Parts: sequence; C-alpha cells; structure tokens
Amino acid sequence: MPKEADMSGENERYEQLREIIAEVLEIETDELTDTGDFAEEYQADSLRAIEILARIDKEFKVEIPQSELPELRNLKATYEAVARHAGWQD
Repeated sequence: MPKEADMSGENERYEQLREIIAEVLEIETDELTDTGDFAEEYQADSLRAIEILARIDKEFKVEIPQSELPELRNLKATYEAVARHAGWQD
C-alpha cells in the first residue's frame, strides 16, 4: 500500500476519534486540540473517560484496559493508545 494511503487512513481514524471524544465531552470538534488536557481544559471526569473508552471499543473494536485511563489525557495520547492496541502501528 502506498504511504499516502496509509496517511489517509490514519488521518481518517484520527478525525473519527476526535469526533467521538468531542461528542462525549460535549464540545465542537474544532475546540478539541491534539494536546488539550481532557480534565483540565474540557472538565472531563472519570465517567466521561470511561464513556470515551466504551465508545472507542464499540467504534474501533479495540479494548483499552481501564488501567491505562490516566495516560489518555488528550487526543494525541488517546490516538496513540488506540493505534497500539489496534495494531495500526508498524
């Protein structure tokens, strides 16, 4: 597969994840930055974090252990965890 196709799929999944998280946090997708802290900047509590995990599991068919929740502080870190557990990375 050409590298461009890889990036396209990666970007698509990243934006899909952005939409899921923004919906759970009840904000617009353009308000959600790559490194904005869910708890500090978007007032996410542990229930919202668990809801994000559940939505990721349902949408991407990937299970991230709840023990990793503290690491999922922003969109970038969450994407990296999903990619790792889904086997998207080489």
